Amino acid sequence: MVALVPTGQHIGERDTFLNFIRAQREAVIRASFGLTEEQAASRPSVSELSLSGLIKHVAEAELNWLRLAQERPNERQRAEENWGEGFRLVDGETIPEVVAFWQGVAEETEEFVRSVPSLDDTFPLPPAPWFPKDGRVSVRWMLLHLVQETGRHAGHADIIRESLDGKGSFELIDLEKRSS
Repeated sequence: MVALVPTGQHIGERDTFLNFIRAQREAVIRASFGLTEEQAASRPSVSELSLSGLIKHVAEAELNWLRLAQERPNERQRAEENWGEGFRLVDGETIPEVVAFWQGVAEETEEFVRSVPSLDDTFPLPPAPWFPKDGRVSVRWMLLHLVQETGRHAGHADIIRESLDGKGSFELIDLEKRSS
């Protein structure tokens, strides 16, 4: 697994977006490589964030954007009373289970992006104080947002991992390659 996003002369816009999102997903997941469930759930700073919680959060966030774009209900929609559970593993959840869930979401995202007639197609934003009233965004905007959101959390994951044992992403890439 490399850190450089694949390039190519004949790669289209959709594949470019999907490759960048895939690279960011891998970076978030990679940060937990070789850790125990307990280590990945630890919070080495005053932040509430843990590696396992970040993986779960970003997976659920991607599902949410996918369901919005599909204009379908989100089966994992969080309410105020269980909002915090989206940032930590609960009820015996494990990192492999959450990663498998995210991989399923990723496959569905890729299928959707490849099937939509145009990246200019739009969908409505839900009512929320941070969204414009009756706002709409394009599938292209959603893809850029997923790159931004997942990349932002990949940076959080890097910092948490480095705080736990000093391992950075390039070292983890090397360790991952050698263990394959």
